[in-house]
Amino acid sequence: MTSEILIAPSILAADFARLGEEIAAIDAAGADWIHCDVMDGHFVPNISFGADVIRAIRPVTKKVFDVHLMIAPVDPYLEAFAKAGADVITVHAEAGPHLDRSLQAIRALGKKAGVSLCPSTPESTIEYVLDRLDLVLVMTVNPGFGGQAFLESQLEKIRRIRSMIGDRPIRLEVDGGITRDNAAAVAAAGVDTLVAGSAVFRGKGGADYAANIAAIRAAAEAGWGPKLQHSSAQSKRVSEGGRVR
Repeated sequence: MTSEILIAPSILAADFARLGEEIAAIDAAGADWIHCDVMDGHFVPNISFGADVIRAIRPVTKKVFDVHLMIAPVDPYLEAFAKAGADVITVHAEAGPHLDRSLQAIRALGKKAGVSLCPSTPESTIEYVLDRLDLVLVMTVNPGFGGQAFLESQLEKIRRIRSMIGDRPIRLEVDGGITRDNAAAVAAAGVDTLVAGSAVFRGKGGADYAANIAAIRAAAEAGWGPKLQHSSAQSKRVSEGGRVR
Protein backbone atom coordinates (compact mmCIF):
# COMPACT_ATOMS: atom_id res chain seq x y z
CA MET A 1 0.00 0.00 0.00
CA THR A 2 1.26 3.48 -0.85
CA SER A 3 1.83 5.82 2.08
CA GLU A 4 1.85 9.26 0.48
CA ILE A 5 -0.90 11.46 -0.91
CA LEU A 6 -0.03 13.08 -4.26
CA ILE A 7 -1.78 16.09 -5.79
CA ALA A 8 -1.76 16.31 -9.59
CA PRO A 9 -3.21 19.61 -10.87
CA SER A 10 -4.83 19.27 -14.29
CA ILE A 11 -3.51 21.86 -16.70
CA LEU A 12 -6.80 21.63 -18.59
CA ALA A 13 -8.00 24.31 -16.13
CA ALA A 14 -4.95 26.55 -16.62
CA ASP A 15 -4.82 29.75 -18.61
CA PHE A 16 -3.59 28.44 -21.98
CA ALA A 17 -2.38 31.89 -23.00
CA ARG A 18 0.17 31.59 -20.16
CA LEU A 19 0.56 27.83 -19.99
CA GLY A 20 4.26 27.76 -19.22
CA GLU A 21 3.84 30.33 -16.45
CA GLU A 22 0.88 28.43 -15.02
CA ILE A 23 2.87 25.19 -14.86
CA ALA A 24 5.78 26.95 -13.18
CA ALA A 25 3.32 28.42 -10.68
CA ILE A 26 1.78 25.09 -9.67
CA ASP A 27 5.23 23.52 -9.50
CA ALA A 28 6.31 26.17 -6.99
CA ALA A 29 2.93 25.91 -5.24
CA GLY A 30 3.48 22.29 -4.24
CA ALA A 31 2.09 20.16 -7.06
CA ASP A 32 3.50 16.62 -6.96
CA TRP A 33 2.60 15.66 -10.54
CA ILE A 34 1.41 17.63 -13.56
CA HIS A 35 -1.73 16.05 -15.02
CA CYS A 36 -2.11 16.47 -18.78
CA ASP A 37 -5.57 15.70 -20.18
CA VAL A 38 -5.34 14.86 -23.88
CA MET A 39 -8.69 14.86 -25.73
CA ASP A 40 -9.35 14.08 -29.36
CA GLY A 41 -12.94 15.21 -30.04
CA HIS A 42 -13.73 11.60 -30.94
CA PHE A 43 -13.41 9.40 -27.86
CA VAL A 44 -14.59 12.39 -25.80
CA PRO A 45 -16.58 15.45 -26.96
CA ASN A 46 -13.78 17.96 -26.69
CA ILE A 47 -10.32 18.71 -28.14
CA SER A 48 -7.50 19.84 -25.85
CA PHE A 49 -3.89 19.43 -27.00
CA GLY A 50 -1.45 16.84 -28.30
CA ALA A 51 2.12 15.62 -28.04
CA ASP A 52 3.61 18.86 -29.40
CA VAL A 53 2.25 20.82 -26.44
CA ILE A 54 3.62 18.21 -24.02
CA ARG A 55 7.02 18.58 -25.70
CA ALA A 56 6.86 22.38 -25.51
CA ILE A 57 6.07 22.51 -21.78
CA ARG A 58 8.34 19.65 -20.71
CA PRO A 59 11.34 21.95 -20.00
CA VAL A 60 9.27 24.10 -17.61
CA THR A 61 9.31 21.57 -14.74
CA LYS A 62 11.00 18.40 -13.58
CA LYS A 63 7.79 17.13 -11.97
CA VAL A 64 6.21 13.91 -13.23
CA PHE A 65 4.06 14.39 -16.33
CA ASP A 66 0.94 12.31 -15.74
CA VAL A 67 -0.48 12.07 -19.27
CA HIS A 68 -4.09 10.93 -19.51
CA LEU A 69 -4.96 9.94 -23.08
CA MET A 70 -8.68 10.31 -23.76
CA ILE A 71 -8.23 9.31 -27.38
CA ALA A 72 -9.15 6.41 -29.65
CA PRO A 73 -7.39 4.71 -31.24
CA VAL A 74 -4.58 5.13 -28.74
CA ASP A 75 -1.81 2.70 -29.72
CA PRO A 76 -0.54 4.65 -32.76
CA TYR A 77 0.19 7.69 -30.55
CA LEU A 78 1.88 6.11 -27.54
CA GLU A 79 5.41 6.57 -28.87
CA ALA A 80 4.82 10.23 -29.69
CA PHE A 81 3.72 11.02 -26.14
CA ALA A 82 6.56 8.98 -24.67
CA LYS A 83 9.09 10.91 -26.75
CA ALA A 84 7.40 14.22 -25.90
CA GLY A 85 8.16 13.73 -22.20
CA ALA A 86 5.35 11.77 -20.57
CA ASP A 87 6.38 9.87 -17.44
CA VAL A 88 3.09 8.08 -16.81
CA ILE A 89 0.85 7.25 -19.78
CA THR A 90 -2.74 6.33 -18.97
CA VAL A 91 -5.08 4.86 -21.56
CA HIS A 92 -8.78 4.19 -21.29
CA ALA A 93 -9.97 0.62 -20.96
CA GLU A 94 -12.79 1.60 -23.35
CA ALA A 95 -10.53 3.10 -26.03
CA GLY A 96 -9.32 -0.03 -27.78
CA PRO A 97 -9.87 -3.77 -28.18
CA HIS A 98 -6.54 -4.93 -26.72
CA LEU A 99 -5.87 -3.27 -23.37
CA ASP A 100 -3.14 -5.75 -22.42
CA ARG A 101 -1.26 -4.96 -25.65
CA SER A 102 -1.51 -1.22 -25.05
CA LEU A 103 -0.10 -1.56 -21.54
CA GLN A 104 2.75 -3.73 -22.80
CA ALA A 105 3.54 -1.09 -25.41
CA ILE A 106 3.70 1.69 -22.80
CA ARG A 107 6.10 -0.27 -20.63
CA ALA A 108 8.20 -1.20 -23.65
CA LEU A 109 8.65 2.55 -24.20
CA GLY A 110 10.11 2.82 -20.70
CA LYS A 111 7.10 4.58 -19.20
CA LYS A 112 4.79 3.81 -16.31
CA ALA A 113 1.46 2.38 -17.47
CA GLY A 114 -1.97 3.46 -16.29
CA VAL A 115 -5.54 2.54 -17.13
CA SER A 116 -8.58 4.76 -16.72
CA LEU A 117 -12.20 3.71 -16.23
CA CYS A 118 -15.22 5.81 -17.20
CA PRO A 119 -18.04 5.97 -14.62
CA SER A 120 -20.09 3.22 -16.30
CA THR A 121 -17.15 0.81 -16.69
CA PRO A 122 -16.91 -1.88 -13.99
CA GLU A 123 -13.68 -2.58 -12.15
CA SER A 124 -13.75 -6.18 -13.40
CA THR A 125 -12.45 -4.83 -16.73
CA ILE A 126 -8.94 -4.53 -15.31
CA GLU A 127 -8.82 -7.75 -13.28
CA TYR A 128 -6.53 -9.55 -15.71
CA VAL A 129 -4.11 -6.67 -16.35
CA LEU A 130 -3.37 -5.60 -12.78
CA ASP A 131 0.18 -6.89 -12.91
CA ARG A 132 0.92 -4.67 -15.93
CA LEU A 133 -0.22 -1.52 -14.14
CA ASP A 134 1.49 1.25 -12.23
CA LEU A 135 -1.68 3.33 -11.88
CA VAL A 136 -5.47 3.00 -12.00
CA LEU A 137 -7.43 6.20 -12.71
CA VAL A 138 -11.10 6.28 -11.73
CA MET A 139 -13.10 8.94 -13.53
CA THR A 140 -15.59 10.58 -11.19
CA VAL A 141 -17.15 12.55 -14.06
CA ASN A 142 -17.85 11.55 -17.62
CA PRO A 143 -14.62 12.51 -19.44
CA GLY A 144 -14.52 15.37 -21.91
CA PHE A 145 -14.98 18.59 -19.96
CA GLY A 146 -13.54 20.25 -16.88
CA GLY A 147 -15.66 21.74 -14.12
CA GLN A 148 -18.20 18.90 -13.81
CA ALA A 149 -19.79 17.77 -10.55
CA PHE A 150 -18.30 14.80 -8.69
CA LEU A 151 -20.19 11.48 -9.07
CA GLU A 152 -20.48 9.93 -5.60
CA SER A 153 -21.51 6.63 -7.19
CA GLN A 154 -17.83 6.03 -7.94
CA LEU A 155 -16.80 5.80 -4.29
CA GLU A 156 -17.83 2.16 -4.04
CA LYS A 157 -15.92 1.36 -7.23
CA ILE A 158 -12.84 3.00 -5.71
CA ARG A 159 -13.17 0.82 -2.62
CA ARG A 160 -13.42 -2.33 -4.71
CA ILE A 161 -10.40 -1.37 -6.82
CA ARG A 162 -8.36 -0.65 -3.69
CA SER A 163 -9.22 -4.16 -2.52
CA MET A 164 -8.23 -5.60 -5.92
CA ILE A 165 -4.88 -3.81 -5.84
CA GLY A 166 -3.99 -5.34 -2.49
CA ASP A 167 -0.24 -5.12 -1.86
CA ARG A 168 0.69 -4.33 -5.46
CA PRO A 169 2.66 -1.07 -5.90
CA ILE A 170 -0.12 0.52 -7.96
CA ARG A 171 -1.29 4.07 -7.40
CA LEU A 172 -5.03 4.67 -7.29
CA GLU A 173 -5.92 8.02 -8.83
CA VAL A 174 -9.17 9.93 -9.09
CA ASP A 175 -10.12 12.62 -11.61
CA GLY A 176 -13.29 14.65 -11.90
CA GLY A 177 -14.88 17.27 -9.67
CA ILE A 178 -12.26 16.91 -6.94
CA THR A 179 -12.26 19.71 -4.34
CA ARG A 180 -11.24 20.21 -0.73
CA ASP A 181 -14.84 19.22 0.16
CA ASN A 182 -14.69 15.67 -1.23
CA ALA A 183 -10.94 14.94 -1.01
CA ALA A 184 -11.32 13.24 2.37
CA ALA A 185 -14.06 10.94 1.09
CA VAL A 186 -12.09 9.72 -1.93
CA ALA A 187 -8.96 9.22 0.18
CA ALA A 188 -10.92 7.28 2.78
CA ALA A 189 -12.20 5.06 -0.07
CA GLY A 190 -8.61 4.27 -1.05
CA VAL A 191 -7.37 6.97 -3.43
CA ASP A 192 -3.76 8.13 -2.97
CA THR A 193 -3.41 10.42 -6.01
CA LEU A 194 -5.86 13.27 -6.63
CA VAL A 195 -6.28 15.17 -9.88
CA ALA A 196 -7.84 18.60 -9.49
CA GLY A 197 -8.32 21.28 -12.11
CA SER A 198 -10.71 24.11 -11.31
CA ALA A 199 -10.16 23.65 -7.57
CA VAL A 200 -6.42 24.33 -7.99
CA PHE A 201 -6.44 27.03 -10.68
CA ARG A 202 -8.77 29.26 -8.69
CA GLY A 203 -7.51 32.68 -7.68
CA LYS A 204 -4.88 35.06 -8.95
CA GLY A 205 -1.78 32.91 -9.12
CA GLY A 206 0.96 31.32 -7.06
CA ALA A 207 -0.13 32.07 -3.49
CA ASP A 208 -3.74 31.13 -4.22
CA TYR A 209 -2.68 27.96 -6.04
CA ALA A 210 -0.50 26.98 -3.09
CA ALA A 211 -3.37 27.50 -0.66
CA ASN A 212 -5.70 25.46 -2.87
CA ILE A 213 -3.24 22.57 -3.19
CA ALA A 214 -2.54 22.62 0.55
CA ALA A 215 -6.26 22.53 1.38
CA ILE A 216 -6.92 19.57 -0.92
CA ARG A 217 -3.88 17.74 0.46
CA ALA A 218 -4.86 18.36 4.08
CA ALA A 219 -8.39 17.08 3.47
CA ALA A 220 -7.12 14.00 1.64
CA GLU A 221 -4.55 13.22 4.34
CA ALA A 222 -7.27 13.50 6.97
CA GLY A 223 -9.31 10.91 5.08
CA TRP A 224 -6.29 8.72 4.35
CA GLY A 225 -4.91 8.83 7.91
CA PRO A 226 -6.98 6.01 9.45
CA LYS A 227 -6.15 3.80 6.47
CA LEU A 228 -2.44 4.41 6.99
CA GLN A 229 -2.72 3.64 10.70
CA HIS A 230 -4.54 0.40 9.93
CA SER A 231 -1.93 -0.56 7.36
CA SER A 232 0.92 0.20 9.79
CA ALA A 233 -0.73 -1.88 12.50
CA GLN A 234 -1.11 -4.80 10.10
CA SER A 235 2.55 -4.56 9.07
CA LYS A 236 3.66 -4.48 12.70
CA ARG A 237 1.65 -7.59 13.57
CA VAL A 238 3.06 -9.43 10.56
CA SER A 239 6.63 -8.43 11.45
CA GLU A 240 6.06 -9.71 14.99
CA GLY A 241 4.81 -13.02 13.67
CA GLY A 242 1.17 -12.27 14.37
CA ARG A 243 -1.73 -13.28 12.18
CA VAL A 244 -3.72 -10.55 10.47
CA ARG A 245 -7.42 -11.23 10.72
